[in-house]
Amino acid sequence: MRIYTVDSFTDQFSKGNPAGVCLLDNPVPDAWMQSIAAEMRHSETAFVLEGEDGEPYSLRWFTPVVEVALCGHATLAAAHVLYSTGSTPETLDFSTKSGILSVTRDGTGLISMDFPAKVLEATSPPDGLAAALGVEPLWVGKNVWDYLVEVDSEETLRAVSPDFLALEKVDARGVIVTAPASSPGVDYVSRFFAPRVGVDEDPVTGSAHCALAPYWTGKLGSASLVGAQLSQRGGVIHTTVRGDRVELSGRAVTVLSGKLHV
Repeated sequence: MRIYTVDSFTDQFSKGNPAGVCLLDNPVPDAWMQSIAAEMRHSETAFVLEGEDGEPYSLRWFTPVVEVALCGHATLAAAHVLYSTGSTPETLDFSTKSGILSVTRDGTGLISMDFPAKVLEATSPPDGLAAALGVEPLWVGKNVWDYLVEVDSEETLRAVSPDFLALEKVDARGVIVTAPASSPGVDYVSRFFAPRVGVDEDPVTGSAHCALAPYWTGKLGSASLVGAQLSQRGGVIHTTVRGDRVELSGRAVTVLSGKLHV
């Protein structure tokens, strides 16, 4: 079976978020996919199986330790591989644990993904969250997966150095930390920490922007925004909120391709 590493939400090698993409020839056991994801050691590896008789592609995502219900950068990577390796229609449909996800590509190579919005509800910070992050939150929200913590500035966000052992005790998939942007050409900035699922800091997190986009659209009053994730690698996501859906757009670069021998 063919396997790839793709840098997502970037047009440069060694930037953005690397994902594994495995094009399956046949259905395989969950434990096999989990072992391959652990071997790849990316924050997520996507497993793609072509549907029969025009049915959508099956798409699943695994971190090195668990399966996840939604992953933006590995979906972008999977679509990029399919677009790069065959006569694929400009619109792709993936059947996933988060429903049918549609992906399109424009003439410039920009890939756009239609994802469910994951709206946040204001909440009190759980015990230990602020201390684990070392920040004073301006606002804390929670959705079905993550906590979101807004801080006062991009400078504060860049300086966050979490206590990952303490953060792992927070009962959530991950913690999004965000602030208004001071960098030119960007509306908001963020970082994403998920030690509970085996990823201390994710370089660029599409699924987190399913919460970030509605949040910042509500604050800034524009449906279309540009978010930058300020990890060491960094990446940019263009977001557009349409009702209960969020369009996430970005570019991707194939880094390597090969064949599995197991």
